[in-house]
Amino acid sequence: MDRVSTATLYSSLVGNLMTAQSNQVSAANQVASGKVATDLQGFGSQAQTLTAMQTVQAQTQSFLDQGNAISAKLTSQDTAFTQISNSMNDASSAISSALATGSGSNIMQSLETAFQGVVAGLNTTFNGQYIFSGGQVNSPATSATSLASLTSAPSVGSLFNNDQYVASNQISQNSTIQTGFLASNVGTAAYNAFQSIESYVQTNGPFTSPLTTAQTSFLQSTLSTFQSAAQGVTTVQAQNGLLQTEVTNTQTDLTDQSTTMQSLIGNITDADMAKASTNLQQAQLALQASAKVIASLQSDSLVTLLPVH
Repeated sequence: MDRVSTATLYSSLVGNLMTAQSNQVSAANQVASGKVATDLQGFGSQAQTLTAMQTVQAQTQSFLDQGNAISAKLTSQDTAFTQISNSMNDASSAISSALATGSGSNIMQSLETAFQGVVAGLNTTFNGQYIFSGGQVNSPATSATSLASLTSAPSVGSLFNNDQYVASNQISQNSTIQTGFLASNVGTAAYNAFQSIESYVQTNGPFTSPLTTAQTSFLQSTLSTFQSAAQGVTTVQAQNGLLQTEVTNTQTDLTDQSTTMQSLIGNITDADMAKASTNLQQAQLALQASAKVIASLQSDSLVTLLPVH
């Protein structure tokens, strides 16, 4: 008589059931998340490669974020340079107008307004910090308040509060640029031009209408000083523009790198959704089949084979 035993069969069927459950969970997770796995262990031999790619991607994104902040600061600097340059041009126009009309009645009022524009430009802030103050970002770049302050201060240089620190920023793995400008470098020539007129008025009295020969001669000689100072600001603004172009080009390269790296990472992490759906259906069928076989096996017993007395 053959020996009848169900223990081994039960063990095998339970194993199949557990495997089917595991496969169903794995396939369901892939369908739900769109990813091959939710942890590095699930990527097996590709885990180390994936970690390295993600590290590079994180570094690239960090440079992109920093580049955006640098670009915004450079834009603020460009706006400030435009304000300073326009104010210097306004001052030159006021002098030219006085010379053309032979009247000095309104020249100092116009120059005062232009000077205030220069001061405001030098004291421009970005994210609450003074951008032309060097390392002294919490202090205004210049303490000048009016044309009168140019002659009351010990010197023009004493009106600038910046130190000599020039900000530098790393915009990519292999590129670092100096993005900072100092108020003393940008504004000294302009301040000297304004001071020369203020000193003249304090020494010789206000400009008259009509202008005297001496006043006319002085303004003619001073006009070139203002024009030269304005050109100096334009030169600095052009340097800032070159930095903006370099940052923009670097950001474009980094964006391309990020897109490529993201694609490579996706090749490892992104699940084949069609395959995942098929695997899920197969796992569900296998689970149902295993459960059905176990249920049917429960009715197989020696008791059912024994005759009833």
